[in-house]
Amino acid sequence: MKESLGSLLTDFSLDEGASQETIANIKNISGIYFPDDYLDFLQDANGGEGFIGEEYLILWKAEELETFNREYEVEKYAPGIFLFGSNGGGEGFGFDTRSTPYKIVQVPFVGMDLQHANHVADSFTNLLERMNQSDGSLL
Repeated sequence: MKESLGSLLTDFSLDEGASQETIANIKNISGIYFPDDYLDFLQDANGGEGFIGEEYLILWKAEELETFNREYEVEKYAPGIFLFGSNGGGEGFGFDTRSTPYKIVQVPFVGMDLQHANHVADSFTNLLERMNQSDGSLL
């Protein structure tokens, strides 16, 4: 894992990295061009969870991404958002694919709507950095 990501995930339980085949499958199924820093994370640690500073984060495995996005009906309620994890407390984190490069948004699972999608970071790495420096609220 890149040193910058690894230093932010010291209190994080990481899974084993995803295979190239798994990553290729999720790219094909989702149609998303995932950012390089997120792909690096998946290759080194295919999901995990734990605290980053005061924030709790659950990062879904590559093979769970499509299922969770479909089951949460993200495309119906928040079109253009592709979720990759949650805070374990009712809110998801996702890529806003309507922007280039993708911004990271936080959106509630209940009452999911684009109007409630709050920009919280400019990249996956920036999300981890912001969580590490947070006092318990990214908003």
